[in-house]
Amino acid sequence: MTTTRLTTTPTDDERLRRWRLVLGGGEADGTGRALTGTDAAMDGALTALYGNGGNGGKGGKSDKGARGGGLGGSAPSVARWLGDIRTYFPSSVVQVMQRDAIERLGLATLLLEPEMLAAVEPDVHLVGTLLSLNKAMPETTKETARAVVRKVVEDLEKRLAARTRATLTGALDRSARISRPRHRDIDWDRTIRANLKNYLPEHGTVVPERLVGHGRASQAVKKEVVLCIDQSGSMAASVVYASVFGAVLASMRSLATRLVVFDTAVVDLTEQLDDPVDVLFGTQLGGGTDINRALAYCQSRITRPADTVVVLISDLYEGGIRDEMLKRVAAMKASGVQFVTLLALSDEGAPAYDRDHAAALAALGAPAFACTPDLFPEIMAAALEKRPLPIPEA
Repeated sequence: MTTTRLTTTPTDDERLRRWRLVLGGGEADGTGRALTGTDAAMDGALTALYGNGGNGGKGGKSDKGARGGGLGGSAPSVARWLGDIRTYFPSSVVQVMQRDAIERLGLATLLLEPEMLAAVEPDVHLVGTLLSLNKAMPETTKETARAVVRKVVEDLEKRLAARTRATLTGALDRSARISRPRHRDIDWDRTIRANLKNYLPEHGTVVPERLVGHGRASQAVKKEVVLCIDQSGSMAASVVYASVFGAVLASMRSLATRLVVFDTAVVDLTEQLDDPVDVLFGTQLGGGTDINRALAYCQSRITRPADTVVVLISDLYEGGIRDEMLKRVAAMKASGVQFVTLLALSDEGAPAYDRDHAAALAALGAPAFACTPDLFPEIMAAALEKRPLPIPEA
């Protein structure tokens, strides 16, 4: 009598291992797979966060064989867990798990402790959480929190600043183009193309009847930009990105940049634009929304409407006077202001927003849409040049 021994290929074994990590073990997972070493440690980290069938991972077992776990309420145990997940998972996964831990396990208050902040993986969402806790943050934690925020801000600046400056400098040069330029300001490429009809084949040359040039946008302020940012809690990521972009725009001498944040009150943070970290700690996430009041303030600061771009970043859930808000937008556009409405400035996809207000703005010629940070320079360049905005498809 011969017996046949079933073997498991490495690919099947890896698939079984992954299912075991997903299902969490116990009598009902059906894998029959035991975990050891690093796999067991990874499973423990996952159990602490996602265990107990979605009851928040508070620990213990609600049913026989149910997956238990939890982080408890102490900062040391949470700090150890944060260290574990950074050891076993890539940075992108760590950031998702941190976000889930804050939401599922109510760990936001523990972020007020310096040892906790030192253990986390900084990202935009963590910055938003820290800013929402800013007013409750003890002095012993503030420096650590600023260091965490600064790291995220510096990473964003490295990613976004050079391309933004290059894109907008080109847009400003084109918007400042003049028809009677000085010799050093002639745009020869465009001049030749504009005069090709005047080509003289017998002389092998073009007779330039019309010179095309550009002003020196870097030598004087050519355009004004007003960033008007909703700081309600749902806009946290947008506030972070907008603050970084505000600092980048403020560094360009050819732009006069103003940054205004609002909830039911309005705060002008323009004087702090040299440091986006100061801008962020000057915000106060949460509270209501009064877009009309914020736009009234911005409107009062506009001195050159035809050379001004106003960027409203808001989900449009207005708590103020709706009709007055729309009248202000219409009045600004009638005066020559380029008005841009961004429902979000983030990588998070389509946000929740007030569709009635968005439709009303679109009817005024100010369509509202979400924008990723990578697209923002192109949006601004189009607004500065007064050409159609490259609105992404929904």
